[in-house]
Amino acid sequence: MSDKLRILLTGFGPFPGAPYNPTQPLVARLAQLRRPALDDVAIASHIFPVTYAAVDRQLPEVLAMEKPDALLMFGLASRTPYLRVETRARNAVTMLWPDAANTRSSKRGIAGHADAMTFGPHTARLLRAARLTGIDARSSRDAGAYLCNYLSWRAIENVKADGPRLAAFIHIPLLARSGAVRRKGARRITLDELVDAGEAMLMELVGMARKARSMPAS
Repeated sequence: MSDKLRILLTGFGPFPGAPYNPTQPLVARLAQLRRPALDDVAIASHIFPVTYAAVDRQLPEVLAMEKPDALLMFGLASRTPYLRVETRARNAVTMLWPDAANTRSSKRGIAGHADAMTFGPHTARLLRAARLTGIDARSSRDAGAYLCNYLSWRAIENVKADGPRLAAFIHIPLLARSGAVRRKGARRITLDELVDAGEAMLMELVGMARKARSMPAS
């Protein structure tokens, strides 16, 4: 088991304004994938409560427990009708919107250094993999200033501190559900389409993580 490549998938629970978070069923479906190419891969999953305290406490815990070679994170962008592959995390936190524990950040930045940190050039390969499934996927330089961006920043910090060799954050749109408001002229992406794109990105990440593991750490 210790020789298996280890991948950690994460999503988020509900939060104010989003009582249903589609990252949960998406992560569950991806974690259950059974493919010959994944025979030597151990896939773990974790759903974060949408609070700053939970990310700060649970991210180090789950990384220490799972020791993943790569981290693939998903979050909800309810106002975006397409899939977004984030390329960086901004040193920004909103002071306007509270988290799910009704806690507001007391400062506008996450850390006292740098304007932004990038995930790396591998995000372009994930974007291409997603697009090849036919889904509307686009690159993004702005992960917002809420928990998705906050988790992205903390994940990149861990990559730089000899944690997972690779990390990526994917924003997904709301799914078509009964009673959901549909943006005029925009077709809702389905869960099955997200699973297909998620699988393509996961397989691409597995290949890159496998190659990275064979290389000496810098």
